Amino acid sequence: MNHPNTLRTPDPRQNPTPKSGKTERQHPSPLTTAPAVADNDVTEKILFVTSEMKDFIKAGGLGDVSAALPRALSKNHDIRVLLPGYRAVLTSGAHLKKVGHTRKRGVLPACDIAELVTEDGLHILVVCNDALFNREGSPYVDAHGEGWQDNDVRFATLSSVAADIASGHANLAWRPDLLHLNDWTCALAACYLDWRHETVPSVLTIHNLAYQGVFPESAARRIGLPDKASELDFHGSVSFLRGGMVRADCLTTVSDSYAQQIVGPVYGCGMDRLLARRRNEGRLVGILNGIDPDWNPLHDSALPAPFSIGQWDKRRQNTADLREELGLQAIPGPLFVFVSRMVHQKGLDLVCEAAPQIIAAGGQLALIGRGEPMYERMASMLARRFPGRVSTHIGFDEALAHRMFAGADFLLMPSRYEPCGLSQMYAQAYGCLPIAHATGGLIDTIEDGVSGLLFEHARVCDLRSCLQRAFRIYAEPLLLDAMRGAAMLEKHGWSHSGQQYTSLYRQLCAHKAAA
Repeated sequence: MNHPNTLRTPDPRQNPTPKSGKTERQHPSPLTTAPAVADNDVTEKILFVTSEMKDFIKAGGLGDVSAALPRALSKNHDIRVLLPGYRAVLTSGAHLKKVGHTRKRGVLPACDIAELVTEDGLHILVVCNDALFNREGSPYVDAHGEGWQDNDVRFATLSSVAADIASGHANLAWRPDLLHLNDWTCALAACYLDWRHETVPSVLTIHNLAYQGVFPESAARRIGLPDKASELDFHGSVSFLRGGMVRADCLTTVSDSYAQQIVGPVYGCGMDRLLARRRNEGRLVGILNGIDPDWNPLHDSALPAPFSIGQWDKRRQNTADLREELGLQAIPGPLFVFVSRMVHQKGLDLVCEAAPQIIAAGGQLALIGRGEPMYERMASMLARRFPGRVSTHIGFDEALAHRMFAGADFLLMPSRYEPCGLSQMYAQAYGCLPIAHATGGLIDTIEDGVSGLLFEHARVCDLRSCLQRAFRIYAEPLLLDAMRGAAMLEKHGWSHSGQQYTSLYRQLCAHKAAA
């Protein structure tokens, strides 16, 4: 996920353990064994709160999840998505109708609430406040890549509006039974509900623990933090995510392996003790992300030669066309791609260090993404060093990413940590074999030697050893095609995960009703 540079983005190996919260709720967990989802006349009303959504604006994987998961959940729930009124939303061409209004709360401004309905019938609620959201740039940073100076107020306002809607103070005809919050940008909603003595249950999904929404202590006044509230305290700063983790009724992460890793100091980003307590209370669970069913190479209009399992000649046509599009030489060796944000987490430096080995062995490399200037320069220099063998595209082009998955032989994902990852699942759906560090959701979605390749440590020597395996597999066409077929047969939809969320929602709502 892309987030502002002004926020704390700690190295998961180096963060200190935080002080224990003084106001954490200690009560029995309602999350016993999840019941099977049964058809009944009860349809829970869910408010899904997010800071980005692929339909309108996307900075990272959260935008994909926020577009796909609510649609999957709409089969069992009356669901609304709450999204800030960014310029991209307001100018999308969708019909916006004012349906509610929230009053000013302290320093947090009043907001209008508008509603739009997507072509497939999903209801979107939009928080309208031009001063906060109607501006150029991404959800989190300006055109120069700098975090908005008022991000604390912007996303505290989003959270406050979500709490107002849940408590019936937004003049809406619709009121949710539960809030599903996503990452630090929405996490304060659980706090506002608690501070206002509301009993609406909340689920907080941690998509990436390294992004915690950390602001100076002076932000406490700007967001209306009660004088005695300590749950946001993080070594003298204010952490939105920590507040949500303390106050939400349940925490989820986007893969089971990541849920296990973050309760320890290596990946816990200074929050491991709090997360371990939540796990021991039965309030931390991992639910694996899925991908949108539109990721289908047989029906993908972005591809020059759509294909399905076994149609390897058509797939090779995509490879040839991709090489021509990217200015790569027509050679018989394998094509490796890197499709990701260019940041430390994603291990781009490891890719660049291993690139000469790929070239020397007869392979090629194509990179696409944007991120930190240092890594963008690193990728661009690689293309200049190896013209015709390395291609770099700074920026992001959704259609080109589809063609890269469809035309490449291997996807490089040497992420130092990866809560879930979506690119490996996109690649598998298109017969591109992921080569990944065995961490987080990459463990849960890649079967080593069957649907991709895994290496143990995020080090260039481990990546190089895995690249040697890849070249050996590429030299055996029958094995390569068998692995491609196995990858394409992997089921990464939202059906199972959606059932898990439905069971979780129903347990929380039933527990609140019985309390």
